[in-house]
This record gives sequence, C-alpha cells and structure tokens, in this order.
Amino acid sequence: MIIDFTYYNPTKIIFGRDSLNQLENELKNFGNKILLTYGGGSIKKNGIYDKVVSILQKSNKQIIEFPNVTANPTLDKMLEGSKLARDNEVDLILAVGGGSVIDCAKGVSATAYADDGEEVFNRYWIRREPITNKVIPVASILTMVGTGSEMNGGSVIRDCKQMIKEVRKFPVECFPKFSILNPEFTFTVSKYQMVSGIFDIMSHLMEQYFSGNDDNTTDYLIEGLLKSVIHSARIAITDPTNYEARSNIMWCATLALNTSMGCSKQQDWEVHAIEHQLGAYADSPHGMGLCCISMPYYRYIYKYGIDKFVRYAKEVWGVKEEDGKTKDDIAREGIDCLERFAKECGMVTKLKDIGATPEMLPLIAKSSVLGGAYKKLNHEEILEILKQCYE
Repeated sequence: MIIDFTYYNPTKIIFGRDSLNQLENELKNFGNKILLTYGGGSIKKNGIYDKVVSILQKSNKQIIEFPNVTANPTLDKMLEGSKLARDNEVDLILAVGGGSVIDCAKGVSATAYADDGEEVFNRYWIRREPITNKVIPVASILTMVGTGSEMNGGSVIRDCKQMIKEVRKFPVECFPKFSILNPEFTFTVSKYQMVSGIFDIMSHLMEQYFSGNDDNTTDYLIEGLLKSVIHSARIAITDPTNYEARSNIMWCATLALNTSMGCSKQQDWEVHAIEHQLGAYADSPHGMGLCCISMPYYRYIYKYGIDKFVRYAKEVWGVKEEDGKTKDDIAREGIDCLERFAKECGMVTKLKDIGATPEMLPLIAKSSVLGGAYKKLNHEEILEILKQCYE
C-alpha cells in the first residue's frame, strides 16, 4: 500500500429482506418535509412506492414529490428538483430508485441553495469548486444495482446544451445518510437493465484495478469481488429471483464504488470518461456503453501494463500459464474471456446498437476528458478506439 490514504464513509447501510422496516426509525433523525425523488413510475407498478409512502405518512412526514427522473439525468431536471426542494424548504431528499435517481438527488442536495442557476454545473461539475452553500441531507432506497451511488458522493449529470455528461465526486456532506438495500426490490428489473448494471459493477472494479504495479491488498479484494459478480451473474440470468445471487450482486455493487476499492490505487477511469461523452451525445444505457468501450480500450492499452493484465487473466478468469504461451497471449486471453462473458450475459458490445452514429464518434472523442493510468490517450487515439467499438 504505497500511496497514502485516509478512508472515511459516513453512509449507514441497512441490508436485507426486512430492511425497509427500519425506514420509520431512520426518519426520526430528520425534519418533517421529505422530497420523494423517483423515476418513471416502475416503483408504483411493483408496490415499492405504496410501501414507502405508507411509512412516510405513518411517520407524519409531509411528502413533496419529485418524479420522472430519467436515466442519464439532465441539468434541467436536476434544477427543477433544486427549486422544488428550496421552495418547500425540505429537510430530507429520499431517493427511491437506481443510480440515476440517487445521482440526481445528490445534485439537488448540493445545488438547491446555490444562487447561480445553470452556471452551477460549470462551477460544481466542470471546475469542481468547493460547495459554499447549504446542503440538504440525502437518503436512498435502492431498486436497481450497478452504480454504487448509494454509498458515495458521486453525481453524474448531463448538460444537454453544452453536450457534456460529467461526474462530480461531492464531499461526505452529500453522501447518503442511510441507504436501504433489499435485494428483492431488484427482482422486477428487466434482464437488460440487470446485465447493464452488472457490467457497470465490473467496470468500476476494473477502472481501479488496472493501475499500478505494486503488491496492493486492494487488488486482491477487487479480484474477489469480480469473481463473485461473475459467479452470481450467471446464476441470476437463469434464475432472476435467486435471492442469494441478487444479494451478492447488490453488495458487490456497493463495495465496488464506496471508495474503499480505490484505497492506495492510482486508478484509471478513462473508459468512464469516454462513456460519459457517449451518453451525452447518444443518451445510451451507461453499463452497455461501458461494455462496448472496455474490450477495445483494454486491447489498446494492455501492453503498457501487461503484468497486471496477465494477473487479471489468471486470477479472475482462470487462464492457464501453459507451455508456449507468452505474457501477451495470456493478457489478450483474459480480455477475450471478458468479451465472451459479456456476450454470454446478453450485453451489448457494439456502439451502433445503443444509439450512437458514425457522425457522433469524432464529437465524442474530441470532448472526452483525457486520463488513464498505464497509457495516457490523446483524442485521436480515443477516436480510433471508438471506431473499433462501433461495429
């Protein structure tokens, strides 16, 4: 562990079949006005909405509803929530949904009392200036896994005017105060959404893993989480209501991005940087976008961190170091295993299948934030990778 770090996470996790029963007790720690934030209405169809509202009413809370938060939440939608929260002087933002809903809620939390309208996106997301205004507490009830937003300060927002989709990692004041995780709440998610979330989990882990050449305890933890996700994903695909598999996937998603897997790691995050701009232009499903980009990206950069890619192949996928195999052979086989797994799960691996067009590719490449760990890319290299992702 050669890079110094300080680890702290204030989010209380309430996990399991009966976890929603603890909502009433948690609400005692907050004031009367609750901004109930959710998506397009699936929580009304599956009964979660009624359960949550019943508990809020039993707790004598005043409910202010903020519905219709979409995937890839927009700046306009977030600002609508900010105004609603400010005008009603809400005491708690309760996000019920997946990562997009929780990300939007954290954005509302940070900007409700900012006074610069749309400029707040440039101030907080682009320039990443410190928060200088009052922050509203956030809590979450998770219904779709993948993003890890239930236990971190990340908020990914899309500015449709500037064509920028950007993440802001807010300080601990914006972390959810508590998050309720009931694996049964994910049973009604479609297979497409489930496997998209599964690749998101894996991508979070790989973005942190593929960096550094030191003997780091965190890398061993990441390998274990990757193997757990792969094992449980195969079960959940054939048996979507298998509680053990879905609970393992849910907990892996939380651990993957609660900042602990980044301890003493340089980290990469270039796949996410490219995908964010893909999402800005194509409004594509986040996990599927990551899946399309990952294999071509790793085939482009693996030689610059070949020892880690060899280790990944052997430890995560069980690739054998047989006679005649070179490091290059083993590293590429590991990436091939990842691609076969994605196709086995029914994940999308080509950008043309998630709304991207050839005309978008230069725009996506030119606007992608440059980063990386083993290899620092330029915009021309990103464009070449995107062409390989397309078809």
